[in-house]
Amino acid sequence: MTDQTDGKVARSTEGPRVSLPAGADRQQLGILMARLLVGQCAICHVRAGAVLVPAEDGSIGVLAVCPSPDKDQELVAWLQSSAQAARQVLSDPSRSSGPWQVLFQPSSDLQSRMATVLISMDLPQVGRFIEAFAVPDSMINQVQVLQHRLVQSVRMIEAYDQQLAIQGPARRLQTVSSVMAIISAVERLPQFVPAAMEFCNQLAAVWGCDRVSLGILSGRMVKVKAISHTERFSRKTRPIQLIEAAMEEALDQQTEVIWPAPQDELVISRAAGELAAVSGAKGLFVVPLEEQTGPAVVVLAERSAQFDQQTLDGIRLACQICGPLLSRLWSQGRWFGARIAHKVRAAAAVVVGPRYTWVKLVACLVAAFAAWSIIGKGQYRVHAPFALSAEVLQGICAPFDGYLKQVHVEVGQTVEANKTILAELDTAELRLQLASAKAELASYLKQVDAYMRDGQTAKAQVAQADADKIQAQIDLLGQMIEKAALVSPIDGTVVKGDLKKQVGGPVKTGQVLFEVAPLEGLYAELFVPEDQVLDLAVGQKGALATASFPGQRLPIVVERINPMAEVVNGRNVFRVRATLEQTTRWLRPGMEGVAKVDVDRRPYIWIWTRKLINWIRMKLWI
Repeated sequence: MTDQTDGKVARSTEGPRVSLPAGADRQQLGILMARLLVGQCAICHVRAGAVLVPAEDGSIGVLAVCPSPDKDQELVAWLQSSAQAARQVLSDPSRSSGPWQVLFQPSSDLQSRMATVLISMDLPQVGRFIEAFAVPDSMINQVQVLQHRLVQSVRMIEAYDQQLAIQGPARRLQTVSSVMAIISAVERLPQFVPAAMEFCNQLAAVWGCDRVSLGILSGRMVKVKAISHTERFSRKTRPIQLIEAAMEEALDQQTEVIWPAPQDELVISRAAGELAAVSGAKGLFVVPLEEQTGPAVVVLAERSAQFDQQTLDGIRLACQICGPLLSRLWSQGRWFGARIAHKVRAAAAVVVGPRYTWVKLVACLVAAFAAWSIIGKGQYRVHAPFALSAEVLQGICAPFDGYLKQVHVEVGQTVEANKTILAELDTAELRLQLASAKAELASYLKQVDAYMRDGQTAKAQVAQADADKIQAQIDLLGQMIEKAALVSPIDGTVVKGDLKKQVGGPVKTGQVLFEVAPLEGLYAELFVPEDQVLDLAVGQKGALATASFPGQRLPIVVERINPMAEVVNGRNVFRVRATLEQTTRWLRPGMEGVAKVDVDRRPYIWIWTRKLINWIRMKLWI
């Protein structure tokens, strides 16, 4: 560490030196800034730090560097790049006055990639400074947290400078210098107990306190962990219990407690008064410090005289800077079980505390839903499309070649057996043939009579044979004329035969013109995907809904499962026959919809994720 009087450091940046307070004040300012820099680097664990001083001509001087870059060319290069970055920032008119902070990303020309954080520090009674900190590559992800800590420490110094501006530079620098000396002494100790003891001793020595105690919030109680100039003490003694009570009193109120209390002071100081009465102290000052990343720290100072404002400000500043460091050392020094328990307790405090109400409500609902989906069980059903089919399908065919004369029914119409005429064929040609055959029959009969009268028996027999042949034709033509009227042989519904547009067209013998299906013989044919067919068994019950009436559910029972798969619409499916336990008048063969067969009760999470898990198993082969 060095200040601007070190020629090597001053020559490592461009530009002339700037004017600073002369004499002892200048030297004291350099020492003060150096100690502040050491404390900031130790608390935030940065690679290096420097205090830069901007000059009126635009050059940048160096007031302090930590650590010294005498034998480290990388730090020298970083110091030069930091000075250049500071000049670039100051050239921006919006940066003409603080506060501001800037993050420069690593530069590729450095051997070790380091980000640079620049922070302005304006002290009206001393001057303007720029602090630069090198953040190593391993801490780039935490640079925002480090930047926040560095800014808080700098703004604390600025606030303290503004509060004491009316007291003069020398007095202010003396107080800040004393605080920096305490920080420098404490940060060199890596363990909590020595650091806490050194902090209490330094605080008592610098501000003339008879006793300085430091306590840590453990659970719901504050426990004294260090007392100035005291290595061992028992928490069961009356003085220690009074000290802890005074600390808890301040921590419960979340404010400082001064005894004797100033006039018009609303802070409760009963425990502090009891401690003063027992110890004989004339002045008590209790400073509680809440730490977000560790336990709360409470400092209690006692002395034989009342505290003046300068002493209070000095103790307060030292506690605010060293409190987070001591809290972190305490957390890091405990065994891993205690650290884990503290993190669990902190997380539990966030969960059951008054903050983040909506987040907690949503989390509770999500957790309740997840538990219900795992524990609760629902009815697992196999879903499959279906089509209605008829058990008996009666076809009505054309009895002879001819032409369609009339069609009396339409598809979907209900017909009665042997009563409803479906259609008629044209019989005009048949009737002409029948008349011709009858005339020819009469001729042959006359020949038979003539041959018999003349005694020509042989010829009479031949004529009789011809007459019989013509009679057979007459009988056939009569039957054909009778069958020209197509009648349904069964009761049911016409499912095929929309022939009204084909009236007058020819038909062939055996051509199916109509199909009639009885309503009582309908069954459902399910097309079950191959990944669900093994869940089905004969006798399982379910329900189906048609696309025509989706609001009505008809019960079904699985009757037969076809063991052979078929490809339907590009998917492998198995045909499953299901019997309808209930029928309605509007059911028609060929209707389609969705059927659901009840299998058994299973957890909801299994029902919802079954397909996804099966797909993953197939893809990953697990």
